[in-house]
Amino acid sequence: MPLVTVLNGPNLNMLGLRQPDLYGPSTLDDIEALCALTAEKLGLAIDFRQSNLEGELVTWIQECRGRSAGIIINPAGYTTTSVAILDALLLAEQPVIEVHITNIHRREEFRQHSLISKVATGVICGLGVAGYALALRAMAGLLAEQRDSD
Repeated sequence: MPLVTVLNGPNLNMLGLRQPDLYGPSTLDDIEALCALTAEKLGLAIDFRQSNLEGELVTWIQECRGRSAGIIINPAGYTTTSVAILDALLLAEQPVIEVHITNIHRREEFRQHSLISKVATGVICGLGVAGYALALRAMAGLLAEQRDSD
């Protein structure tokens, strides 16, 4: 089964407590369970992780090269600031799908520009935690296209 790495950035470990009116009631554990169930149905394996540390996320992305088939990332607060994460994703040389629970384009102006989108194959935002399941479905399609063209 192809391995898809699902990475989550800072403060996402506080979902369910952090601004539930904006992010909803689901916790990161709920999202991991949703991803595991969705991946199983799609014939994918997942490696689901979260860190508040930029360097740790960069290291995990670097480890994806040659290990995983694709990356799904919610960079959270690093979306607008992390050239290091952008550079690591460029080095990974695999499909990347950027996910945001909220619609970043309807939020504060500083949240509306994503550095990560420069390398992302696709971006899903504003659909709540369901965006993770949609990202996995999209990734499964991308990986199938790659296999068919090889």
